[in-house]
Amino acid sequence: MILTILHYPDPKLREKAQPVREITPEIQRLADDMAETMYAAPGVGLAATQVGVPLRVFVVDIAREDEPSRLVTFINPEIVEREGEQTWEEGCLSFPDVSEDVKRAVRVRVRAQDRTGAPFELEAEGFMAVAIQHEYDHLDGVLMIDHMGALRKLMVHRKLEKRLARDARP
Repeated sequence: MILTILHYPDPKLREKAQPVREITPEIQRLADDMAETMYAAPGVGLAATQVGVPLRVFVVDIAREDEPSRLVTFINPEIVEREGEQTWEEGCLSFPDVSEDVKRAVRVRVRAQDRTGAPFELEAEGFMAVAIQHEYDHLDGVLMIDHMGALRKLMVHRKLEKRLARDARP
C-alpha cells in the first residue's frame, strides 16, 4: 500500500521515533508499505516518521533502475561508528524539489534488525552511508533543513510554505 509522505513543515517530521518493541506482522507490513511508497515516489530511502509513524524503522535501496533491488530494512538502527567526512548533494521526499550539499561521514557501521527481527551489522560507505545517515537523522527529528545555513533555511522554508498553501487550495 502506498502511504502518504509528510512534507515539511509538518510538525510530525520533528517527532523522535520510539524503538520497535516487537517485530509483528504489522511492523513487517509497515516496512513493506514504506518500501513500496519509496519506490513509487521515487526515492532511495524512507523513514517511518516521514509517513507519520513515530517508530525507529527505515528502508534504503540505492540500486539504480537498471540494477536489481538492494533493499535493506533497518529496525531499531544504531550507528555505532562514523569515519571521515564527505559532502554529498542530498534530496528528501519530505522536501520536494529541494536539494542541498550536506556533510556526512564517509563510512558508517550500523547495527539493526531486519524485517524478520534478525539482528545484523552493516558497514557502508559512499552513497549508502549517506542514505543511512539521512534516514537515521529522520528518526531523531533532524531534517535536511537543519544542515543548511540561515539564509538557505529561510529560502527553503518560504518555498515549501508557499507550496503547502498552494496545494491546500481547493
